[in-house]
Formats: sequence, structure tokens, C-alpha cells
Amino acid sequence: MELPRQRLLVVSEELGRAELEALKFLSLEHVPMRKLEATQKAQDFFETLQEKGMIEPGNLSFLRELLYRIGRIDLLEAQLGSSREEMERELQIPGRARVSAYRYLLFQLSEDITEDELKSFKFLLGKELPKCRLNPKTTMLDVFIEMEKKGILGEDNLSILKSLCAEINISLLKRIEEYELNVFGEEEMLITEEHRGSTGGPQAHARWPASSVASDSPASWNQFSQLEAYKMTSQPRGVCLILNNHNFAKAREAVLEPKNMKDRNGTDVDAVALKRVFSKLHFTIAEYRDLTAEEIRKTVKTYQREDHKDKDCFVCCILSHGKKGIIYGVDGQEVPIQELTTSFTGQNCHSLAGKPKVFFVQACQGDACQKGVTIETDSGEQDSSVETDARFQLDCIPAEADFLLGMATLQDYVSFRSPRQGTWYIQALCQHLEYSCPRGEDILTILTAVNQEVSRKSCKLNAEKQMPQPSFTLRKKLIFPVN
Repeated sequence: MELPRQRLLVVSEELGRAELEALKFLSLEHVPMRKLEATQKAQDFFETLQEKGMIEPGNLSFLRELLYRIGRIDLLEAQLGSSREEMERELQIPGRARVSAYRYLLFQLSEDITEDELKSFKFLLGKELPKCRLNPKTTMLDVFIEMEKKGILGEDNLSILKSLCAEINISLLKRIEEYELNVFGEEEMLITEEHRGSTGGPQAHARWPASSVASDSPASWNQFSQLEAYKMTSQPRGVCLILNNHNFAKAREAVLEPKNMKDRNGTDVDAVALKRVFSKLHFTIAEYRDLTAEEIRKTVKTYQREDHKDKDCFVCCILSHGKKGIIYGVDGQEVPIQELTTSFTGQNCHSLAGKPKVFFVQACQGDACQKGVTIETDSGEQDSSVETDARFQLDCIPAEADFLLGMATLQDYVSFRSPRQGTWYIQALCQHLEYSCPRGEDILTILTAVNQEVSRKSCKLNAEKQMPQPSFTLRKKLIFPVN
């Protein structure tokens, strides 16, 4: 068929600046970088593709793929007569994809990287890419292009990028490792990291890849183990209750101990991450913000009395100030953690008997870490960009079976919270759940990985460390299928 120029004009007028840059980036294997850098308009870009034979009368496959890759399904359907489903089927055919898996991976990473993370990349690459660091308009795609120019990034050279991702956001590293496994295969990854090829297809890089094990058969998740798994097939799986305390003005007005209790800046970052992950794990999210001690008790009692007979699990995430064995309401009054956990024993909540009850607690023990100017405590002793939290004594978990209590750090030690990026523990927990649940890994394996990641971090001004610790009375494997 003949390519109508009017149709290309319509597409070009609909594309924004960032989308044009994405299309140019995805085309780098087919059009010289110098040529693309000089292209500032979508119409000029399409003309360049025509000159290179990438767009021809009767062959719009590359243009369709480009629009699909950047998520402009509306233009794909309205102007090119294709659909998302058609493109997914087409790109599964070997050799059909023209955008390499490597370049599509970089594009996807750029889409997921936040502004703060981009600044971190620029900072860490300051010596290698000084221009990127100084230019506030530099995008992540620009950074990737400059890394390629300097020879520190390529299809066969991902080591520096992986090291940066490990430092900045572990979930980005997991995406790269998933790409390597899908593209190169496990055996080749173990033998060598050289001479790698590439294939296309968006499924290779999905954030939540489909498991090869049926989600409605718990036993099949444990084909290599004799240990039974908890049933986890109900829709929804259960409630994920989030108690998120940020504003402690009431406590400050009451002049209660600890004095001058600070607002927990950054806690909403944790709450957003928890809601995102547990929604994808098929839990009903119930978030409550800025509760007094009495309101915390009433909220927990509400869910204790709820009928959970059609649910498989209960999750409770507690984000607040605290000290050993207790959390604070926003009024500065104390609530014992054990009071909250024992509310869901089989005796006190019959419909959850024999089902897993999971608690993740992020709250401060009250011991300030004051060696550096960037440190403050969750008891409110000092302003800073990093704050401390702590775990609770082991008697906070009921002696009854089927409980898991995940705590941010060892007893008597602090844990850290960034007002901009959230807590080390909750962020690592969410990233590892997001990465490992689709692979059928059980919660204790995931929490071990969380331990490893958090233990590697340090508060740079004074080298403070953190070591999380779960305690549990689980009788079976606890696995959260994503399907």
C-alpha cells in the first residue's frame, strides 16, 4: 500500500518532544547517531526513516513497532490500523522485532527512573560524563547515549550500569538481570558474559512476568520441596491494612515524651510502594492516616471483627514513631505491638485461624543517631534528611502459629528513613516482593534478600548500619502468586 503523507503528518503532530526523543533512541541501531541528533522535528525524523528504508510504501512494521514501544496505542490504532494485541503477537515471531531487546531495556529503565534517581546517576557519573551532570535538562536517555559514546555501556557491556543500579535502586538491577536471563539464557550467563546477541519483544522485560506455574495450585509452587504452602488463591487474597502516621502535631501540642516528636516525612513514599505492590499481589488495600492511639485500636478491632472466611491471608503494615514494643499514635499515646498482633490469633479472630497473618513494622526505638548532620531520630530529637527507626522485642509476636512479623532492624539498633525516598527497609521489601513474587519465591527467601540488601547500606557520614530481622511461627511456605 502507498504511505499517505497526511497520515504521517497527523502522527508527527501528535507526538510530544519526549516521545520524539524516545523514538530516536529506539532507532539508533538503524540510523546514525549524528543524523538523529540533528533531527528536531517528528516530520524530519519520519523522512530520515524513509531515506533509510525503514518506512516504505506497503511496509509500516517499524513505525508500528515504534509507536507500540512508546505506548502510543491510540496512534497505532487510529492511523496505522493495528492494535496492541496484533503487535504483541507479531513481535513474538522470531526476527520480526527491529528494536533490539537491549535498546528497549534501556528505554524501559529510563521510563521507570525517577527525577531523584536521575540526579543520582548524574552525580555518580560526574567524572565520566561531566556535561550530563552540569546540564539540568539532560534526560536518562541522554545519559545512556553519552555512556555509549564513552564506551562504558553497550549490549555486551552492562557491568557499570548494573553497578550504578545496585547503588541507586535494586529493582532496576533486577530488571537488567531479568533481561539477561531472558535474552541469553541461564547457561550462557553462567559460562560467559561476552559475545551476546539480542532478540525483541516486550514480554521479555515485563515488570510482572507471568509465572510458568499455575497460581491456583499451591502445591505446584513447591515441586522441588516437600513443604506444603499456604493456600493463596482467593480473590482478593485478603486485606492489606496500612497504618500510616505522618503528622504528629497533636503529640507536640500535648508536650508528651519523647519531646518535640517530629513529623515522619517520607512515610508516604513507603505507603505508596506498599499499596502498589500489595495491589498487584491481589490484596484489598485499606490505608489509614494519622491515627491517635485510640483510633489505631478501633481500626484494628474493626478488621478483627471482619469476616475473613473467604480470604487466605491478612497483612498489616505499621508506619509510625515508636520505641521498644510499642508504637505511638499521632497524639503521642502508646499502643503495644503485641496488643495489635494478638487481636488476630485464632481465638480472637476465628475466620483467620490457620491462615497466615503478616505484620511489617517500621517504627523508632527512640535511640537517636546523632553523629552526622544528616541524621535525625523518629523520636523527634533532630532535623535532617535521614531518620531512624527500630524493631520490637520478639514477644510482640504471638506464640500461636501462622504469624510473621517483619521488623526493620535488630533489637536496640536504629533503622533509617529518608524524607524523600522512604525507609531502607520498606523500600527494599517492596522492591524484592515485586521482583521475587512472580518467580514463586516464598516470603522467608524474600526477606533474606531484604536482609542482604539493607545490611549493605550505610549512612555515609557516620557509617551507621542496619540489619532487619523477621520472626515467625509459620507452619508452611508463604508464597504470593501474582496471577
